[in-house]
Amino acid sequence: MTGVGGSSISPFLSLFVDTLGHFTHAQLNLQSGVIFASTYLMTAIVSPFWGKLADTKGRKPMLLRASMGMAITIFLMGFVTSTWQLMLLRLLLGAFSGFVSNSVALMAIITPKEKSGRVLGTLSTGMVSGTLLGPVFGGVIVNQTGYRATFWITGLIMFLVFLLTLFLVREEFEPLKNQAKLGFRQMMKHLPSVQVIISMLFVTLVIQLTDKSIMPVLSLYVRQLVSNPDQVTIISGIVASAPGAVMMMTAPILGRLGDRYGQHRVLLGGILLSFLLYLLQGFSQNIVQVIILRLLVGVSDSALAPSAQVILARFSPASATGRIFSYNQMMQSIGAVIGPLAGSAVAAYFNYRMVFIVASGFILLNLINYLLNAKRLRQA
Repeated sequence: MTGVGGSSISPFLSLFVDTLGHFTHAQLNLQSGVIFASTYLMTAIVSPFWGKLADTKGRKPMLLRASMGMAITIFLMGFVTSTWQLMLLRLLLGAFSGFVSNSVALMAIITPKEKSGRVLGTLSTGMVSGTLLGPVFGGVIVNQTGYRATFWITGLIMFLVFLLTLFLVREEFEPLKNQAKLGFRQMMKHLPSVQVIISMLFVTLVIQLTDKSIMPVLSLYVRQLVSNPDQVTIISGIVASAPGAVMMMTAPILGRLGDRYGQHRVLLGGILLSFLLYLLQGFSQNIVQVIILRLLVGVSDSALAPSAQVILARFSPASATGRIFSYNQMMQSIGAVIGPLAGSAVAAYFNYRMVFIVASGFILLNLINYLLNAKRLRQA
């Protein structure tokens, strides 16, 4: 449900921005990128604070805070009349972030290490299932009732998430006050295999940077390839959700393979495959090719983020899990800030195809990072 809430409007955000004023091509791309990135900028700022609070107060209060905050801010987005209002609410949305990171941290703590790949893979399947349904759901709502109704319905869904968390989630929590008081550097000094943790934080950064660099322009790219304007929103939803359709099936499988043969092998395969697929998307000639390549991106996505999360969980002591996963979310957010801005700038001054080519260049950074830490990662 959180996946639905987060993805039902994101693929169409640039199209919604286009309805809030009269913009040139460059203005539309840059404003869409800034508005899209604003949420993640705020998330990057507040994540360490929420991580400390999670380690002292528990993960369930953080889940309740995040779900209620998202419900209110997303619902209010349906009433905006200008781009500055939308950006302000997107900033507030980022301030209430942390539902997914705290879900991962909670499950990582209560799950035996030898089963963490399977369990976190299943959690990723739940999230990705929502990400799969969200763009299609949003596309249908937009096509039938307009953009604003999508915000209102999504806000109601997030309120239901709040109620389900309030009544169904159980947590036996013991505060870790002394550990939470340690600063980042002091905490890192007390961690085993700190190089692996830093490496996985960098992997998370680049994954998000790559994925989010194409999001602000994805629907605009689809509009360029589709001849019938009435089909743009629905096809944009299909293109955005295509990776999720495959990831929903492959994430648990790759999680089990990682538990058996090593998460580092699954991670390397995901990096190599994603590089090839993003590069090919930049040379696509029609919408069918884009959809096929996006489906295959689901396989690489199944290998990347879940493997990085499992490796983080295995090298994180319980006393620091909340903070480490909050730093992981901070890296996600930093990547999600840089990515849209970079993608929008490339699209504004070059073209949409170049965005995918630049994204494949970002993936090379992950390959270099992996090769530099390959020996340590084999222990995972």
